[in-house]
Amino acid sequence: MERRGTGNPVLSEKYFTRAAGYAGSDVMTLGGTVNKTILLFLLLLLSAAYVWRQVMAGMPGAYGYMTAGFIIGFILALVTTFKVEWSPYTAPLYAVMEGLALGGLSAIFEAQYPGIVLQAVALTFGTFFTMLFLYRSRIIRPTQRFVMGVAAATGGIMLVYLGGWIASMFGASVSFLYGTSTLSIGISLFVVVIAALNLILDFAFVEQMSGTGAPKFMEWYAGFGLMVTLVWLYIEILRLLVKLAANRE
Repeated sequence: MERRGTGNPVLSEKYFTRAAGYAGSDVMTLGGTVNKTILLFLLLLLSAAYVWRQVMAGMPGAYGYMTAGFIIGFILALVTTFKVEWSPYTAPLYAVMEGLALGGLSAIFEAQYPGIVLQAVALTFGTFFTMLFLYRSRIIRPTQRFVMGVAAATGGIMLVYLGGWIASMFGASVSFLYGTSTLSIGISLFVVVIAALNLILDFAFVEQMSGTGAPKFMEWYAGFGLMVTLVWLYIEILRLLVKLAANRE
C-alpha cells in the first residue's frame, strides 16, 4: 500500500508503529476515530463554555483559565505524543485544556464582534463534516501530488507565521498577516482552505493506519491528532471572520 503523508506533525506513522506491540483483538477504525474526535470536540466545547461564562460575567481569574489551558494543553500534547498508550486519558484532558484556552480567546473576540464565535464554531463543524463527506465519497482523492501540495503549503504557512512572529518581536510591521487589508484577508482565506484540506490528509492517514491493525486505543490518539487540525482550523476561521468584521467598520 502506498504510504501517504500528512501536514499534521502529530499524525506520524512512527507513533502507530510504536503502538503495534499493544495490539489486541479489537483494532481501530476510521468510524471509531471520527466518533472519538466528535467526543473530544464536545469536551472542548463544554470547557470553553465554562470559561466563556466566567469571562462574560466578569469573574476575576477567568483569563487565568485561558493561560493555564494553553500551557497545560501544550504539555498534554507532548505527553500524548510520547506516550500513545495513555491517549484514552490524556486526549480528553487535552481537549478540556484547549477548551479553556479557546473559551477565553473566543470571549475576547465575541466582546468586540457579537455573534462571531457562533459563526466560527458552525463553520468549523460544517467544514469538518464536509471534508469527511468529500473524502468518504472519494470526490477529493488524496493522490501523492495532492498530499505533497497540501503538505508543502502547510509547511510554508508555518514558516511565514514563524517569520512574522520573529519580525514582530523586533518591531517590524507584519500587517499583511494581522491587518484587515484585502491582502491580509486573502492570506487568511488561503490558510483556512489549506487547514481544511489537511483534514483530507488526516482522514486518509487514519484510514491507512486502521488497515494496519493498530490497537483500538489508537482511535483516541488519532482523534487527538484530528483535534490538533480542528483547533488550528477554528482559530484561522475566527481570525478570518474578525478581519472581515473589522474591515466592514
